[in-house]
Amino acid sequence: MNVSILNTFTEEAFQGNPAAVCLLTEEKADQWMQQMAKEMNLPVTAFVRMSGGNVRLRWFTPTTEIPICGHGTLASAYFLWNNQNISKEQTIHFQTKSGVLTATLADDSVQLCFPALYEIEIETPAFLVEALGVNPVYVGKNQFDLLVEVESEDIVRNMKPDIGLIEKIPVRGVIVTARSDASGIDFVSRFFSPVQGLNEDYVTGSAHCCLGPYWQKKMGKHTFTAYQASERGGLLNVYVSNDEVRISGKVTTILEGKLSEHLM
Repeated sequence: MNVSILNTFTEEAFQGNPAAVCLLTEEKADQWMQQMAKEMNLPVTAFVRMSGGNVRLRWFTPTTEIPICGHGTLASAYFLWNNQNISKEQTIHFQTKSGVLTATLADDSVQLCFPALYEIEIETPAFLVEALGVNPVYVGKNQFDLLVEVESEDIVRNMKPDIGLIEKIPVRGVIVTARSDASGIDFVSRFFSPVQGLNEDYVTGSAHCCLGPYWQKKMGKHTFTAYQASERGGLLNVYVSNDEVRISGKVTTILEGKLSEHLM
């Protein structure tokens, strides 16, 4: 059973968001996949199963299965093309618990097509300001996350949130964002999701399904270059079209191998 570790949204080692991809040769129990994700101990381990023309995909953090994952999908698509499981000219249609997610390869970047996630403005939840340690200029919520805009990129980069308090907020995670001061970058963000076992995710494709439409309303354009300002950091290209968000980024393979037979 082939397994690889890949860094996504980067061309560099030690940057971007790492994911393990495991190509299943037979059905595996949920418990086995969860144990394997814990053993890999990366932000996400993706499990791909090709059967009858379908490509099924599931994602696990070391502690739980998650409903959607941009960087795990990016890594899985690159893995299948790079290992010649699927032709590089072919669009991949992943069957997931969040519906069909598509991936294409263009100019050595993987482009994902995800449904847009629209936030609606809400009152600032109790203890959110204390949890983040910053003052929001806007708070919204979509079906998964809170989206918090702050005044500046410096605030995003330098904030030191209370992860224990964030975990008490009844959402998947909290996105914090601001316009970028850097030339060539439209906006920056960070993403905190302790309920998924990810105190801070390094680069979060699915968060940009909300960030893209949000900044489209604010900036009046469709195409963005975004930077997620985590410890490792990552660069994303985002295109918003109707109710779809196309997210693209680079991928680099760090390790390739096979699972030992006693694990299978």
